Amino acid sequence: MSNDSLEYILDQIRGTVSSIDAESQTKLIDEIVKAKTVFIYGAGRSGLVGQLFAVRLVQIGLDVHFIGDMTTPIISKDDLTILISNTGETMSAVQTANIARRIGCRVACLTSNAKNKLAHASNLAIIVDHNGNKDAKYAPLGTIFEDSVSIFFDSLVPSIMERKGMDEDAMRRRHAIWV
Repeated sequence: MSNDSLEYILDQIRGTVSSIDAESQTKLIDEIVKAKTVFIYGAGRSGLVGQLFAVRLVQIGLDVHFIGDMTTPIISKDDLTILISNTGETMSAVQTANIARRIGCRVACLTSNAKNKLAHASNLAIIVDHNGNKDAKYAPLGTIFEDSVSIFFDSLVPSIMERKGMDEDAMRRRHAIWV
């Protein structure tokens, strides 16, 4: 069973990530690079995926905050907010999008459906279509969405590094200190 699960998950992630619109990917990279500060939010496992991306962006040298952390500053019109929600109906994500847009902040979301509340509240909706996870016994709940978004985010890193003039040595200097 475990090998079946692994093969299923890998196949689903490959199909899901490869179906993400390339133009949306380029637009998100542009938004990240030009933002004064990047704010990221997701609830539950989507939030963990967002935190992973936030760490990587900090290592590149960007000013990044995860919404909900005690040290998160106020959003401004020069910033970008990235929201992650499989359903696009997570109330806290939708409310965050609406607040950010009212302030004039650009909002990008990653969600599985272009017709949900979060997609409608965002300037840029990146659709991560995992075909409804046909066989949930191998990948329950939002597994395919969350894993696909994480890999998608990692695929943005080389382009962001290049645009920011960063290399791995520079990133390593911002890596967590282990004692």
